[in-house]
Amino acid sequence: MESQSLSKNDVILITGAAGFIGSHLSAHLMDLGCSVIGVDNLNAYYDRTLKHSRLERLKANDLFTFYKVDISDASLMEVIFAKEKPTVVIHLAAQAGVRYSIENPDAYIQSNLIGFYNMLECCRNHPVKHFLYASSSSVYGANQKVPFEESDTADHPVSLYAATKKSNELMSYTYSHLYNIPSTGLRFFTVYGPWGRPDMAYFSFTNQYFAGEAIAIYNDGNLEEDLYRDFTYVDDVVSGIEKLIACPPVAANGAPHVIYNIGNDHPEKLMHFIETLETALSNATGKPVLFNKNFEPIKPGDVRKTYASTLKLQELIGFKPATSIEDGLRKFADWYVGYYGN
Repeated sequence: MESQSLSKNDVILITGAAGFIGSHLSAHLMDLGCSVIGVDNLNAYYDRTLKHSRLERLKANDLFTFYKVDISDASLMEVIFAKEKPTVVIHLAAQAGVRYSIENPDAYIQSNLIGFYNMLECCRNHPVKHFLYASSSSVYGANQKVPFEESDTADHPVSLYAATKKSNELMSYTYSHLYNIPSTGLRFFTVYGPWGRPDMAYFSFTNQYFAGEAIAIYNDGNLEEDLYRDFTYVDDVVSGIEKLIACPPVAANGAPHVIYNIGNDHPEKLMHFIETLETALSNATGKPVLFNKNFEPIKPGDVRKTYASTLKLQELIGFKPATSIEDGLRKFADWYVGYYGN
C-alpha cells in the first residue's frame, strides 16, 4: 500500500455527487482545497428536490464543476475524462436499494453494470492515481458468521442489488489486473445522517410520522430476534474515504486492488435505533414523538444482521467511527426539522 498525502493539485471526479454520500464527500474535499468534478444524472428514484438542494450548496463553491450526465452514456463520460483529466475517481453513482431491485431490475443492470463498466473503461483510457468505488455490505448475503470480514465468502447474494455490487468488485479486480489501475472497493454499512436518502428506513420513518402514517417494521414482530444494523454516520464514512484517497493499493495477488468494510463496528438493534430516533425528533420538535408501528414479515432480500469488522481499515488508516447513534440521529433530526419546517 502506497501512502501519499492528499494534494490540492488533485482533480477528484465524484460520480453521484448530488447523492447523499457524494454531496457530503464533495463538500468536505473542497473544504480541504481540492477541485471536485461532480457527475450525476439526478434521476427520480427519490425526491429530485432534495438532490437539487444538495447540488446548489456545492455549486456555491468555485472549486466545484458539475455535469448532468448518466454514467451509462459511455461517449459523454469519455468527453468529461478527456476534458477534466481527473487524477482520482470516486465512483458512488449507482441504482440503490435492495427492495427496489426486485421491482425494477433493468435500472440496476443499466447503472450498476453498464455504468460501472464505462467508469472502468474511462480509467483505462485516462489513467488515474486511484479509483475508489462504492460496494455494499449486502454482498455478504445471508452469511451467519459475524462480524463480516473482507475475507469472508461473498458468493451468495440474496438480491439483484447485492449481485451487481459483487459483480463490480470482480470487474474492478480484473481491470486492475489487466491495466494496473489502483482500485479500492468500499463496502458501506447502513450510512445515515443529514441530507440522507429518503428510501432509507430512518428517513422514511420520519416522513411517515409527519404524514400521520404508521411505520412498517419488517422483523416478523419478533423482538427477541430483532434486526441488527451497523449504522454508520456519514461524517465518519467521509473521513475514512478522505484518508483512503491517499493510499492507493499496490499489486498483490496479481492486481493493485483491495476491498474494505466501512462500518461502525458496533451493531444496534433496529428497535433501539427507532427509539433513539423518536427521542431525537422529540428534542428537535419540542414535543413528544412516538411512531405508530406495524410489524410485518421480513422482506425478500433483507438480512437479519449486518455487522462489519473494520480491523483491516483501522490498521491502514486508523479508521474508528466517532459518532454515536444518539449524536448522529440528533444531527439528522435537527436538519430534518429545519429543512422541512416541521
